Amino acid sequence: MWGSGYGFMGGFMMLAFWGALIALVVFLVFRLRDNGTRPPDSDAQEALRRRFANGEIDEEEFRRRKATLDE
Repeated sequence: MWGSGYGFMGGFMMLAFWGALIALVVFLVFRLRDNGTRPPDSDAQEALRRRFANGEIDEEEFRRRKATLDE
């Protein structure tokens, strides 16, 4: 009458399996998407490095501003 004889538990296990699979896919998508983002302070440090590399600021100014950002 219930097919293979699993009854209620078979249906529950099927729902649990698909729910876990969907949760895993959603978790992986969010995890992969978040890896591309950087913390806001790294943007400031990157801009500082770029200004130093372009010669807009000297080494003393670079070190002073980097120390301020690192605090």
